[in-house]
Amino acid sequence: MTGINFTAPKQLTESCLIPNSFKMQTELSAEFVYEVIDAFGGCEVFYKKFYLASVSPLGFVKNGVNLNYYDDVELKDAIKPFAVDNLQKQIKMLQTNRNKCICLGEKNFTFFNELNNEHHFFKEIIRLPHPRFIMQYKRKIKHEFVEKYLHSLAELLS
Repeated sequence: MTGINFTAPKQLTESCLIPNSFKMQTELSAEFVYEVIDAFGGCEVFYKKFYLASVSPLGFVKNGVNLNYYDDVELKDAIKPFAVDNLQKQIKMLQTNRNKCICLGEKNFTFFNELNNEHHFFKEIIRLPHPRFIMQYKRKIKHEFVEKYLHSLAELLS
């Protein structure tokens, strides 16, 4: 909605302190990600060290419903060249350390890992459960996942 990965209007306003005209709402994934960001030290500290990106920065809709690219074989195949080009441009722009990165979600990891094996974007991809999965199915132990995310972020910095 905002065009910023895992950032709903509420987090954009309240956590990032960026005024906007979006309807003030939140998403489960954004709530979890910003809980991790807050536990890391807040937006300023987090975003000085990390960049949140997407394999595909485009959102897709089918029959009026949000569609993840990896849930549709034809769409996944169709976006592959775009995804590769997008990732190459982001890596070049950021001049980032390419030893490790974090990937959120199992299905996303499967696709990204295939691309990585072919194009060698990163030496290692750390796989973490998707924030929506955590918030929908593991909310009672959410704190354990926050710690797991923080541990993985620290691993990137080591």
